[in-house]
Formats: sequence, C-alpha cells, structure tokens
Amino acid sequence: MLLVIDVGNTNTVIGVYDGDILEHDWRIRTIRDTTADEFNVLANSLFADKGLDRKKIKKTIISSVVPSAAPILNRFCEKYLNLTPVWINSDSVKKLMPILYDNPNEVGADRIVNAIAAYSQYKTSLIIIDFGTATTFDVISKEGEYLGGAIAPGVMISADALFQRASKLPRVEIFKAPDRVIGKDTIESIKSGIIHGNAAMVDGMVKRITKEMHTTPKVLATGGLAKLIAGASKTIEKTEQSLTLDGLKIISDFIEKG
Repeated sequence: MLLVIDVGNTNTVIGVYDGDILEHDWRIRTIRDTTADEFNVLANSLFADKGLDRKKIKKTIISSVVPSAAPILNRFCEKYLNLTPVWINSDSVKKLMPILYDNPNEVGADRIVNAIAAYSQYKTSLIIIDFGTATTFDVISKEGEYLGGAIAPGVMISADALFQRASKLPRVEIFKAPDRVIGKDTIESIKSGIIHGNAAMVDGMVKRITKEMHTTPKVLATGGLAKLIAGASKTIEKTEQSLTLDGLKIISDFIEKG
C-alpha cells in the first residue's frame, strides 16, 4: 500500500492506495506545532476507524507548502512506518512535466501535483482551480507544459477579513449558495457576495486566461470548497476532489519505475 500526504496551509489531505485504488482518504486540519508522536496518535485513530493495518504501507510520498511539517512527518514515517518518505519538488517531477515558470522552485508542490494528475487524465490544455487557503489557477498547455497561473485570496480568507474588519456584519457559515444573487437580508447578502462573488471572479479569470492561451482549455476545480463555488460558476466543467492524491500516486509510480 502507498500512503500519500498533501500538507496545505489550512488542511492536510491523507490517502491510502491499494494498487491503483484510493481505498481511504481523510481531510484534517493542518497542525504546525505538533510532534511525530502526536501525529502518530491521530494517524492511529484514522487507520483504526477504517480497519487499516499500517504494516501494509510500504511507501510514502508527501507534498507540502508548510516547511515546519517536514521534520514532523519525516520522524513519523521513520519511527512508526519504518519508511523514508519521498518529498515532492520541481526537480522530482521535471521529467513528467516541464515547468515554464521563471523560477520553477517557486511553484507550490501541490500545484505541480494537481497539474500532473489533471494532464495525465485529460491530455489536453487545462485550467485547474484549487480552492484552498488561497485560490490558485494553474494553466497547462495541450502539450503538457506547466505554463504558470494566478493566485488570489482564498474564499475563507476573504470571508474572515470581512467579518474581522466590518464589526456590524455577523459571521455566517458558508455551506450552500443562496438561490438568488440579490440578498434580501444581511446574512443572505453576505453569502451571495462570498459565493457568487468568488464564482464571478473565477469566471472572469478563466475568460482572461483562455484569451491568453489562444485555445479552449478544460476547466477543473479541486479543493475543499470546489463543489460549492463550482455550483455557482459558469465556466468550471468538473470537480476532481482527489486530484492531489491521484497526482502523488502518479509521481510515486513514475519514481518507482525510474
């Protein structure tokens, strides 16, 4: 079995593959000040809930945008899984996808992994939108080159800033888009602005990126809020919730084959 881990600024996504099948996956809060022993307690709980025998895990591959996670997860893998994890960076994937960034090392590991997974599946030009702590747009050519992208404040970052700076506005939970754009009370208006506003931003960015690409790319969404915003967007064609985990699996297979 293969253990894959993607550490984001807000959430950490964990998956276990048995062959080509994603058997189990979890999304947990990223904890920066934990220890390897504490992470092991959490992992034990997750594995036990699914009846997973950790002894069956033979490989581990990790992508991360949180530098402090490296020593924690390295120690966890070495101490409790008796494995040395593989860490993703631009050098480890350059044979799978050319990265046409001025400095390839600046591209977040999760963005590279998403791009590889999406192109492996669709083999066409792509715009991949990841709704995480930041909302990122990654652009892939029809030849499978990583062209670059854009980074915007994430949905929840924008919402938190609104609630913190506008003292009279109530904090609202964002689970479902309102049926109409014109809100009839404060809560409905806030939900409309957050959800429909972000969807409009996405649609506008997709239109501008498409114009620069001189082609018609397929538009995918991933990340924790992907389905919510995709439901209000006119340009997102499909959500791929396991995109990052699938990308890690593809890279692991590639590295194993040498």
